[in-house]
Amino acid sequence: MTSTAPEALEGPHPMAPTVAEPSSWAHRLRRFGYRPPAAGPLAVGLRERLVPPYTRPSPRVWTVLGISPATAERLVRLSAWGGPLLVALVAGVLRFWNLGHPNAVIFDETYYAKDSWALINQGYEGAWPKDIDKTILQNPGSVLVPTDPGYVVHPPVGKWVIGLGEKLIGFEPLGWRFMVALLGTLSVLMLCRIGRRLFRSTFLGCLAGLLLAVDGLHFVMSRTALLDLVLMFFVLAAFGALVIDRDRARARLAGALPVDEEGLLRPDATVARTLNLGWRPWRLAAGVLLGLAAGTKWNGLYVMAAFGLLTVAWDLGARRTAGATRPYAAVARRDLVPAFVSVVPVAIVTYVASWTGWLVTDKGYFRDWAERQDRLTGGGTWSWLPDWLRSLWHYETEVYNFHVGLHEPHTYQSNPWSWIVLGRPVSYFYESPSPGVNGCPTDAGGKCAQEVLALGTPLLWWAACFAILYVLWRWAFRRDWRAGAIACGIAAGWLPWFLYQERTIFLFYAVVFVPFLCLAVAMMIGAIVGPPGSSERRRTFGAVGAGVLVLLIVWNFIYFWPLYTGTPIPLEAWRHRMWLDTWV
Repeated sequence: MTSTAPEALEGPHPMAPTVAEPSSWAHRLRRFGYRPPAAGPLAVGLRERLVPPYTRPSPRVWTVLGISPATAERLVRLSAWGGPLLVALVAGVLRFWNLGHPNAVIFDETYYAKDSWALINQGYEGAWPKDIDKTILQNPGSVLVPTDPGYVVHPPVGKWVIGLGEKLIGFEPLGWRFMVALLGTLSVLMLCRIGRRLFRSTFLGCLAGLLLAVDGLHFVMSRTALLDLVLMFFVLAAFGALVIDRDRARARLAGALPVDEEGLLRPDATVARTLNLGWRPWRLAAGVLLGLAAGTKWNGLYVMAAFGLLTVAWDLGARRTAGATRPYAAVARRDLVPAFVSVVPVAIVTYVASWTGWLVTDKGYFRDWAERQDRLTGGGTWSWLPDWLRSLWHYETEVYNFHVGLHEPHTYQSNPWSWIVLGRPVSYFYESPSPGVNGCPTDAGGKCAQEVLALGTPLLWWAACFAILYVLWRWAFRRDWRAGAIACGIAAGWLPWFLYQERTIFLFYAVVFVPFLCLAVAMMIGAIVGPPGSSERRRTFGAVGAGVLVLLIVWNFIYFWPLYTGTPIPLEAWRHRMWLDTWV
């Protein structure tokens, strides 16, 4: 069988050196699963540790299926992209099906759909009349874009993305949801490929993508014109770029290390300490993507800080593995400055560039603030700076004050402590059609419930509670970098909100770290299947258990489908799906 367990790449090398006697603290931690590293100058499977191979199905599988070795090789090659594309196709069909339904402006679409239309047409957001939504739905061609500037509290990138769909399709629900659905579909494809590279397993990569495809929160956010799904896309893309950069940097290190007479890669302290890892375009791409993330919503800044530390930690691990005796000094000398320049300044430039529409016009909100201040005060300490920069800084300051001071109670607000257990989902749309009206069955026996509920697939999220504990254990006691990377993604998207527990915040903000929850669950399922070398009985029971869990998650998504798509169902059926009182 193909090894899908996280331990698949950790088996001992036949020429492994003797392991040094662990210290007393290591003895105590062994009861929790801690494994001390091998001692001695010879690294165990050094090439495999730097550039791990991808797992391959056992030849027994092809023999049982009657497939020749040549055909099997072609299938393995095709599956690297074929599997992710198939999963993404399923996700795309689900997300684009009846995308224009409900034919309404739901939840915060009332802000972003209109601001995006103004932005794509005139470069800045306008001050829309309060009761314009009905006119937009009935006759969008009659709606004029307001030229008076509107005060908005989020950067423009996400609205540029939404506006592109409106420009392609029209100022209607399908138009303002189109690009978000496209990014939602592409994020499933990306997660399949990222998971494959992370776990070195096409199966686990596609499993992570499948879990994302059937997550209710990701699904609903992919069909709603809000900014958070766009933010999630750029965050995930930046993570994928850094994972590729990690692989390429370690491959460059492996290529520079000496090989002994038996063909084994040998560590070399000089090479590990002095090698210049050279041009790293994928890390630059991550800087651009993180700038776009911050240009969508400001919590992208926390992700940028976390991922910046993550890529430096990966360089540290690579140089230590390659034989550096003082890896911290080597990283400080060779990698720290390039990593900072590739991420932070590039992200800042990208963020400022995203305001181009506001910069090149003279009508955007606060666009002429610096000029007006100079007329009133005759100039000040910072008057030597360009007017556009001072105006933009003032705008950002006002927006920051708005965000930190947002304490107005809301029916669907929730505390970040409750997000992981889906304590308080957000209802985007609700109507109660009568039997025979708007799709309500004629035999409903009363009014129906028609709702779009931003609720993660419960069994997936509740399984993720255990998966988070599992990846933290693997990171702390097995020193598994993959678990640490997943934990970093979850922490970057979730933990910053604990700083603002008094602020009005919502569960749908959690969509930013949903892909990392799916990676965590996929990693846990790989462990359930069983490590390599397990007995056939162990692997069989593990595969059955893992399969049952995945099927239950898929069934759970199907069960809640009416609440994700606004499908009218009898009120009693709706009540049966309110598993927790806080969901009502």
